[in-house]
Amino acid sequence: MLKPAETNTVIKTGMGVGQMKQLGPESGYTILIVEDDPSVSQLMRLYLVQDGHQVITVADGIQAVEIARQKQPSLILLDLMLPGMSGQEVCSTLRKESNVPIIMVTARVEEADRLDGLDMGADDYVTKPFSPRELVARVRAVLRRTVREQQRDQENGGLLVVDEVVVDLNGRTVKVAGKTVSLTPTEYRLLTYFMESAGRTVSREQIIQNSFGYEFEGFDRTVDTHISNLRRKIEAPEGGRKHLQTVYGVGYRFEHAASA
Repeated sequence: MLKPAETNTVIKTGMGVGQMKQLGPESGYTILIVEDDPSVSQLMRLYLVQDGHQVITVADGIQAVEIARQKQPSLILLDLMLPGMSGQEVCSTLRKESNVPIIMVTARVEEADRLDGLDMGADDYVTKPFSPRELVARVRAVLRRTVREQQRDQENGGLLVVDEVVVDLNGRTVKVAGKTVSLTPTEYRLLTYFMESAGRTVSREQIIQNSFGYEFEGFDRTVDTHISNLRRKIEAPEGGRKHLQTVYGVGYRFEHAASA
């Protein structure tokens, strides 16, 4: 698990990229900035250092993967248009090895781009131009959510079970009726939140706050899209078991299995 850097000048290393250290407070972490525009990179670095973090900056995708493996940052701010290797490729590569939080920072503003970024494994998506203070707030929000997830994993003893749906919190794997189901990181976060709230109706606002820790315009539709994809993956075809129920005008409820 991840932990805060112990000073503002020394980078702590030692564990493999696939492991995570325990997170603590929201400042004092090592942040990796992957950005090929020097002025943007310098601006992000300035505000993050002022917030108490230590910062590593790189300007191309290949170096980003190498540094992430060597230095084990607590969080990565990742541009998409990079020399050497695109931000999408960097994200996909690191997601195969690590659960390190990744915030994409890009000029792509369409909702489809946001969905693609989240499905790829990003934890947040910030569009340029951005407010440096908002960026710092997003970093804090992602760190808070990561702390919450680590605490939840410990408290639940490593498993969440509702009927035939089983989530291994330590291995971050999901099985439905004994068969492994492949979920995107966003779908995984949604499923664990729904299962923890089983039997209780949750609003889109609660879903955003608990599964993402941030909010942006149009996100209601994004939530609906992810839930539709999740429902398709964990529920049997028509006539089979249904877990995710839509409560019209309110939100969603994860129920114990019932026949359609």
